[in-house]
Amino acid sequence: MTLIKSISGIRGTVGGTVNDNLTPLDVVRFTSAYAQWLTNTHRGKLTVVTGRDARISGVMIHSLVNQTLVGMGVNVIDLGLSTTPTVALSVPLHQAQGGIVLTASHNPKQWNALKLLSEKGEFINAEAGAKVLEYTSQEAFQYAAVDDLGQIKTVTDAIDQHIQDCLKLKWVHTEQIKQRSFKVVVDGVNSSGGIAIPALLEALGIEVIKIYCEPNGEFPHNPEPLKEHLTDLCEAVVGNQVDFGIAVDPDVDRLVFVDEKGNLFGEEYTLVACADYILGKTPGSTVSNLSSTRALADVTESHGQIYSASAVGEVNVVTEMKACNAVIGGEGNGGVIYPDSHYGRDALVGVVLFLSLLVERNLSVSKLRASYPDYFMSKNKINLVEGMDVDEVLKTLERNYTNENCSTVDGLKIDFKEAWVHLRKSNTEPIIRIYTEAKSQEKADGLAAQFAEEIKGLF
Repeated sequence: MTLIKSISGIRGTVGGTVNDNLTPLDVVRFTSAYAQWLTNTHRGKLTVVTGRDARISGVMIHSLVNQTLVGMGVNVIDLGLSTTPTVALSVPLHQAQGGIVLTASHNPKQWNALKLLSEKGEFINAEAGAKVLEYTSQEAFQYAAVDDLGQIKTVTDAIDQHIQDCLKLKWVHTEQIKQRSFKVVVDGVNSSGGIAIPALLEALGIEVIKIYCEPNGEFPHNPEPLKEHLTDLCEAVVGNQVDFGIAVDPDVDRLVFVDEKGNLFGEEYTLVACADYILGKTPGSTVSNLSSTRALADVTESHGQIYSASAVGEVNVVTEMKACNAVIGGEGNGGVIYPDSHYGRDALVGVVLFLSLLVERNLSVSKLRASYPDYFMSKNKINLVEGMDVDEVLKTLERNYTNENCSTVDGLKIDFKEAWVHLRKSNTEPIIRIYTEAKSQEKADGLAAQFAEEIKGLF
């Protein structure tokens, strides 16, 4: 059982003992700390937008968060069952000072988390996150008197508003998409994506076949949208003879496609395709994190534009996007960030950009994928050993590879001529992540195995 407190929020397994797991008391403490930070950085009556994915623990934790905010004198805009990008868009829409999303993203059902947003609807930065953690440890909270308690307002149409915002984006070919009469299978992993994605597609005149779209929090497979977890979707695409399939994670900020032959388009290539489309309309730079595919750089350069890499983490990608005025960016895990909508990963935005690219080029999904350079990635992890000095391990490896192009912006990334390896301590789990990419799966897997053995040999 685990509780992880970081600058990006608090995440843990539900139940157990205080400070070791995500218990009601931990939820109340952390929410109070966030509200205290807001109180100390804003004037006047505060408003916070809250929303959750469909996890079994979601209703309980959402209620605790809402009532704690009320107790801190903060008004609440409660979206109920929602998506992370929907909450993000709703913060500025309601002129709120912040937002809290109750979701553990791709983690299994026993996990839940509180993701914290700023008044812009973006994840809070490192400085703010550190302050929230400081308040959590001090427990120096100032709760409201009875006449100053907050109030809760329920909003039920936030996802519908999100869909309309997507359809109104400048380069979305709404009418052309409707004319194509697409047929699509959606795997909503029994969370809020099972509501949002089909509704978006149906608004575009697309016939939808739903699998696992009942938002009951009973994940039918590992909720991380990876190839090995999406066999049912791949089979449904072929069995129903549809144009393609869509899978999202529980909070709908990651997006994966399956082509008409039942093959994964590749989560890394979701952003590549969307960026290819936008770069053809709006010249500008692109950004992804250090663990993302080289294909984005290749496509960006093919449009005569500049690619930039950031540290892993959405807030880092967004910071770099703003610094270089990127027209699109995101993360290779299927996360598309399109500033013309908002600075946050958004599967709904990714869907409409992808569809617009398909109709404009009049291609099948498999032929679109074949138009991009082939890279193969291996994503592995090593469980941390108690007392292990990760920083020293990475420094040793850096010394061992001084003849290669090394970056220490985030952990250690070693760029070889036709491959790379990125090693970093996870912000959300007690593990070291080992990401590699090469020109073949065999080479990527071999590189990952090589570095796993090298790391194990150091402790």
